[in-house]
Amino acid sequence: MCPYSHPEDVAVEIHKVDESEIDELWSFVKRKEQQRWLWHAIDHQTGVVLAYGCGTREADVFLPLQTSLRPLGSARFYTDHAGVYERHLSPETHDGGKQHTHKIERTPLTLRTRIKRFARKTICFSKSNMIDTFNICYVA
Repeated sequence: MCPYSHPEDVAVEIHKVDESEIDELWSFVKRKEQQRWLWHAIDHQTGVVLAYGCGTREADVFLPLQTSLRPLGSARFYTDHAGVYERHLSPETHDGGKQHTHKIERTPLTLRTRIKRFARKTICFSKSNMIDTFNICYVA
């Protein structure tokens, strides 16, 4: 359960972020053909989560995530070499590869260790999108 019951009880602070790491994590609902991807972005310096989204591994999820990062003013993005990053991030601001993504690449390993349904080979899985989203957003 969310600790805040009313939106007016939530304080939002916006800080400038110089560098961001972006990555995606695979999971599924009911069967492996129903894939869901958690897209998340963190501050490269502090590891604080900046934004996240759930959906497919396509631009229709990445573009809103990218839009939500604009007010933070990130001038550099570190990602893996997924094609969606190559197509939608300019080469001047994008650095693909594992050299600068150590913090964000640790997140899937932590989730797979803590939450059984994110393990690569398991018989545990989510039965609904709502439960999968709860596990991603509130437990992780």
